[in-house]
Amino acid sequence: MIARSLFLSLAALFFSVQAHADTRLRLQDDQPGPTIHKNVYGQFAEHLGRGIYGGVWVGESSRIPNTRGFRNDVVQALKELQVPVVRWPGGCYADQYHWRDGIGPRSERKKTINVNWGDVVEDNSFGTHEFFELVEMLGADAYVNINVGTGTPGEMMEWIEYMTSASDSTLANLRRKNGRAKPWRVHYLGIGNETWGCGGSMSPQHYSDVYRQFATFVKTPADNRPIIVASGGNNEETVWTQQLIDSVKESWTLRMDGIAHHYYTIPTGSWERKGFALGFPESEWFSAFFQTLRIRGFLESNVRVLDAKDPKKKVGFFVDEWGTWYDSAEGASQANLYQQNSLRDALVAALNFHVFHDFAERVRMTNIAQMVNVLQAMILTDGQSMLLTPTYHAFHMYRPFQGARHVRAQLRDVPDYRVGNRRIPKVSATAGIGKDGKLYLGLINTHPSQAERVQVSAARSLAKASGRLLSGSALDAHNTFAAPNQIRPTPVELTGSGGQLQVELPPRSVLVVALE
Repeated sequence: MIARSLFLSLAALFFSVQAHADTRLRLQDDQPGPTIHKNVYGQFAEHLGRGIYGGVWVGESSRIPNTRGFRNDVVQALKELQVPVVRWPGGCYADQYHWRDGIGPRSERKKTINVNWGDVVEDNSFGTHEFFELVEMLGADAYVNINVGTGTPGEMMEWIEYMTSASDSTLANLRRKNGRAKPWRVHYLGIGNETWGCGGSMSPQHYSDVYRQFATFVKTPADNRPIIVASGGNNEETVWTQQLIDSVKESWTLRMDGIAHHYYTIPTGSWERKGFALGFPESEWFSAFFQTLRIRGFLESNVRVLDAKDPKKKVGFFVDEWGTWYDSAEGASQANLYQQNSLRDALVAALNFHVFHDFAERVRMTNIAQMVNVLQAMILTDGQSMLLTPTYHAFHMYRPFQGARHVRAQLRDVPDYRVGNRRIPKVSATAGIGKDGKLYLGLINTHPSQAERVQVSAARSLAKASGRLLSGSALDAHNTFAAPNQIRPTPVELTGSGGQLQVELPPRSVLVVALE
């Protein structure tokens, strides 16, 4: 309690009104732009490591408190996060997944080998019924990724019928026999995953043909039509977007509502040595942000292609895998992709949010990799213990931006943060008018040791602001199972002066406030 009171006192000092400001921020709240889709804050759950088993699912006989096999603590934490959409079953795993293995009595389900992630035995106790029960518990949209790599259009058609049909068909009755009377709502359907790599090592041209074949056979009732997402490229590539937009023409038999794209933040820029999650030097603190911000250029290039070919903006752009990826800690299996999560990850998440908001017209979903125990997770578990990561807190702070109207945030006189011959802006800002009518502001100070004063002005007069600040005492500040609350947001109250608000951002911090 003493440490918390001291931190709040320090926060109050940081946020005192100053006589002048170094960085100026003008919010164009009288000219709100497109809506930031709620699914920009989406999640991703793959059969990988302890992401599913031990993460969200422990089974009904587990000593860990659960409801019908789902961990109570994890589900409650995800509910509080207001998770809008969950992508499943992969990832690379999607293209080896055969849906019939995961239905029926769990004791009779087929045991398979997860050849992508460690050759572990998959008992398929978490399958179609369990996934839809999870998303319904969370109040989230369902994003189902279809097996293209080792599957067929026929297998896909049968799965879709099993999930969506209200008829008296054999497959609909099989679903009923397995415990689900009503069809499920399938909001999104992904046709393959990373088809340039683990999903089939295809060329853009070949995949375009495959997409057309599979998408032709997506047949659902008229009131349960999913948004169909093609598997696109990664990193700086635009060739996949170009090929798909040229090759797939909408007709009565064929739709393409979105194109997926993947980009991971690797501090070193090298897959061979990615860098560590903890104990990293300032150079890797900086380079994580430098690498993250490259996504703006990647989005600009792909959106430019889409705008030229699809001026009516029918096709969305889905960054359905993103996040930090580090070397596994010593002794940990690389196949599990378990990594700690520090203050740096929270800033990476917030920087991505800011970029995604700026492309609100095209970027209609993103899915961080991944939800629990894998890569940049929201939640870590260890037996009966659970903790919330700094990334969880970043997602929680930015909840008001789900469905908000984007507001242009014009920054001026922003100093650079430099390391060597590279530089990034010291301050990042985003704003939106929430569904409650309030004007929300997100600010990030990327510098590890210097505060930054920001003078905020808007069309409306700014009398006060309230929200939360996330910072920490070290670059790799993080929560542990022994100390799960070392880093979490603290409340902040601000008072304006002369219709403006002056904020001093502490170093290495994220701030989200409602402006009034």
